[in-house]
Amino acid sequence: MIDMRITSMFFDRPKVIRAVDRAKRQALSKGGAFIRQAARTSIRPRRGTSTPGNPPFSHEGSLRRLILFGYDAGSDSIVVGPVGFRNSNAPNVLEFGGTTTILRRQKGRLVQHRVKIAARSYMAPALERERPRLPAHWRNSVRDYS
Repeated sequence: MIDMRITSMFFDRPKVIRAVDRAKRQALSKGGAFIRQAARTSIRPRRGTSTPGNPPFSHEGSLRRLILFGYDAGSDSIVVGPVGFRNSNAPNVLEFGGTTTILRRQKGRLVQHRVKIAARSYMAPALERERPRLPAHWRNSVRDYS
């Protein structure tokens, strides 16, 4: 006589759900890490200013260093981008373009100037460069749920 419980064949078992959730977080984290790395490497350490339409140059490294990623449980997704720029819209202006206030020294005093900055995207190209590789992070991601 064969004793078989039909409920053991359902996919909503807690072990399967936990395995899928774990695999999803790992795949999303890998994707976020690769997008972050692509954005960081697109910002080259150089002097001067980059041409509009190309990623910005890094003069002292804070933009490159502060591009991070994290798992957002509310939207069940990964968020990748620069963090830690208090009271500054510099990362946003670099990505999308716009106006900002800069400080310049004139005759020994600091003077504020409003300047228009053309877009120098670094996050959107990083996502587009990594997009074809993202499905590979999901391949065989759920392995052991028994």
